[in-house]
Amino acid sequence: WFLFESAGTGTKCAMAKKKQSDNINAKLQLVMKSGKYSLGYRSALKTIRQGKAKMIIIASNCPPLRKSEIEYYAMLGKTNVHHYSGNNIDLGTACGKYFR
Repeated sequence: WFLFESAGTGTKCAMAKKKQSDNINAKLQLVMKSGKYSLGYRSALKTIRQGKAKMIIIASNCPPLRKSEIEYYAMLGKTNVHHYSGNNIDLGTACGKYFR
């Protein structure tokens, strides 16, 4: 979902990105409440290999090699991949895990 603006301050683009992040955060809260999730690199690869994964969410500061490996496994397992706009701490906070 992209919103392009030819000339201006870019507020429309920022508003669309904010709305999208609010939407994904709300959906993350629903998933966390349902209990059908797993967190972490190793458990993500494990669930993809088993064919149980529906979607993988990757933080923006994930190392490139790890990110490409997850994307490759997800492509083989026909699993959706979403690149989260925030870093790992923001993603953890959106999931309700306050480790830092």
